This record gives sequence, structure tokens and C-alpha cells, in this order.
Amino acid sequence: MRRLIRRIGIYLLAIWAAVTINFFLPRLAPGDPAKALFYRISQHGYVNPSLLNALYSEFGYKTTDPLWVQYLKYLNNLLHGNLGISTTYYPNTVGDVINQNIRWTLILLSVSVLISFALGTFIGVFMAWKRGSSLDTTLSSVMTFLYSILYPWLALLVVYFIGFKAGWLPFSDGYDLSLTPGWSLDFILSAVQHAILPAFTIVISTIAGWMLTMRNSMITTLSEDYIMMARAKGLTTRRVMFAYAARNAILPSVTGFAIAIGTVVGGQLLVEIVFSYPGIGFALFQGILGQDYALADGILLLVIIATVIMNLIVDLLYTVLDPRTRQEGSA
Repeated sequence: MRRLIRRIGIYLLAIWAAVTINFFLPRLAPGDPAKALFYRISQHGYVNPSLLNALYSEFGYKTTDPLWVQYLKYLNNLLHGNLGISTTYYPNTVGDVINQNIRWTLILLSVSVLISFALGTFIGVFMAWKRGSSLDTTLSSVMTFLYSILYPWLALLVVYFIGFKAGWLPFSDGYDLSLTPGWSLDFILSAVQHAILPAFTIVISTIAGWMLTMRNSMITTLSEDYIMMARAKGLTTRRVMFAYAARNAILPSVTGFAIAIGTVVGGQLLVEIVFSYPGIGFALFQGILGQDYALADGILLLVIIATVIMNLIVDLLYTVLDPRTRQEGSA
């Protein structure tokens, strides 16, 4: 319990640091979101100049309050779930924009990460069991090559060769724009079809990391005495490989999952931008282009908090998987 309280305190401190950075960054960055919105509105005809002052008042810019007062107001707004108003999607609030796009990101992320983690871990187990073979050597080389490719580069290659040149699958948007979003079969099939290439990119980009981690951990575990004892007992190869070796070798992968999830989320945001996929990554890109600092800060804060919470969940899961951590914490 003491260890859990200490870890929660560390994570709360990390969230506070992220919130503080989120407050100061837009105030140090160049540009003026209110002027950017005023300019876009004026593109459609004459606009009264007094509208700019109204926008400043609406968004809370150019206030005469001291910085520490603004900071306290910012914290108060966050505690009440108020992330501000989006200038890119005006008059929608940042919370509305995130609510509209987060479901796309969560579905794509959860499916891609689960497939990648499961396949990478499973392949890593067999590679370690067959270590030194031609299969192990070939797959290790291929996976190391894939691990070195950046998300945007692989996404661009997939868009060009599979989407544009071959024309096998759609490579932009989250569904056929001629359809009305809903639970109809046509819309669901269209959404699945449009998600295949982004999901494929994320799986290929991340599977190598899970596989190499599991392979190395598995090789170390296979040299332990209890593995030799299990073999000496005459247990089946399948039982030794999964019930004894893989079960203990997966612990570092579980720990690494929390560390890697932030990188995976950041990579997915870039993939969404390349594929114009309607998730929070594409919304973040639109916000940056439109100098919409409230939207950009809200999305970045959401990603940071989600990563911190994921680390906490993995910490708790690791305690369940490895009883030694409970003994160390109670000592």
C-alpha cells in the first residue's frame, strides 16, 4: 500500500508538471489565435473591427491579470473540465472537439496495439525458442530494419504504394464522405475499410519492438534453473515454453508497455495526419496550422494524462503478475 501511495504521488506530480507546461507554452509561443480567427472570418466579407476585441474577451487573451492569477484561473477551469474554446472549430469548445474525435483514435489505437503486442510477443517467444536458426536470424534482421523506420515515412510509403499506386484500399478520411455517420452496415464497413491502412502502419511500426523485447527476455529466462528442472521432469515442450518460460519472460514486456505506449500514441498522431484520419492527431494538426493553442494544449494534455494513467495501471498489473514486488513493498 505504501508503495502504491508513493507511485500515485509521483504520477500526480507528473500531471501537475504537464499542466503547468501547458499553461506557459502558448504564452511563450508566437502568434495570436484571436487574430487568426478574425482573419479567417474576414475572408468571407467585411467584418467590424470591434469583433477582434470581442474575440479577445471570448478567449481570454490579452488580459491584464498577473500571470499567477491567470495560472490559478487556468487550474480552476481544468478542474471544472473547461479546456477553452477552439478557434479552428469555433464556436465549439475544445472538449466538444475532443469528444467528437477521441472515439476514432481510441478504436484505432486499441485494435492496433493489441494486435501488435500479441503478434510481437508470440513471434518473440518462438524466435527465442528457435534461437540461432535461420528463421531467428532472418526475422531478427527484418524486425530490426522495421524498428528503425519512422512512423511518418512508413505511412507515406503505405499511402503511395498500397493506396495510391495499387489502389487496393482508401488512404484518406475515416469513412466514405458520401455516407451519413451512424450504425448502418454500409458506414461500419466503410469505416473498417478506411482504418485498415492506418492500423497496418501502426502494427508494422510497433511489432518489432515487442518482438525484440520478448525475444531477449525469453532467451535470458530459458537459461534459468527452473526451466532446466521443468525439462528434466519430462514436461511437454509447449508447457515449458508457455507456462514456465513465456509467463516469466513477459514481465519486462509488460513494464515496457507503459513506457512505449507514449511513443505509440505519438506515432499514431502522426499516422492520423498522413492519412487525414479523423482522430485527435488530425485535429491537433489542424489546431497547430490554425494557431489554435487551446485545442493543441487540450489534446497534448489529454495524451500526457492518458500515458500517466496507463503507467499507473501497468504498475498495478505488474504487482499482480510478479508477487516479489508485493513482498519488497511490504518489507
